[in-house]
Amino acid sequence: MNALLIDDDNLSRAVLRKLCDKLPDVRIIDEFSNAIDALKYLNTNKVDLIFLDIHMPNFSGFDFINTLKNPPNIIFTTSDKDFAIDAFQYECIVDYLLKPIQFDRLEKSIKKAKNKQVQIITEEEKVTEKKETLFVNVDKRLVKINIDDISIIEAKGDYVKIKTKENSYIVHSTLKKVLSKLPEKIFFRVHRSYVINITQIIDIEDNSVLINRDVIPVSRTNKGELLNRLNLL
Repeated sequence: MNALLIDDDNLSRAVLRKLCDKLPDVRIIDEFSNAIDALKYLNTNKVDLIFLDIHMPNFSGFDFINTLKNPPNIIFTTSDKDFAIDAFQYECIVDYLLKPIQFDRLEKSIKKAKNKQVQIITEEEKVTEKKETLFVNVDKRLVKINIDDISIIEAKGDYVKIKTKENSYIVHSTLKKVLSKLPEKIFFRVHRSYVINITQIIDIEDNSVLINRDVIPVSRTNKGELLNRLNLL
């Protein structure tokens, strides 16, 4: 699991990083002394786990969680035992570790985080399996489309254009609604007007992707997340 450390205390971060180095299931990819900088990092990067202090200047750990739309798994690391009940009100909280952190206690927390991550992936796969086909209303007919065949969905005013390798369908709907019916693993909104099937990308150049013979624009704000989803060498 790729993880972040967020703690305003340099010594606490150093100690936790050293402990994590002994665990094969977690890798610290970056660390921050304040939550604001961590939020900026997460705008363009994805992590599996965050070690988060509670008491930090200007922006607390709770402020940080409340700002995130889809927080990853989080382990609180703090010297304050008084906020444990409040912490576990959040679904993303895996554990609550009191400083000084003991290795065996940390090891148990990492195991919890790993088990929770496996559970989330399994649930997502079950949802994906259920969504194999999509019925669209075209000229008063319900047409069945294999979801894997969909390559591009383009917004066109009050309609969307759904493209496969063989056909195109104009449907009275919105990108947001269509995207909610598709598996998140393979469909990604690269631009306010486009959703793509990332498994059908042929080429990426600057701020565009090539799918079949179509060149699709990618917004700068979404490019980082798109690259995170791909299997880069």
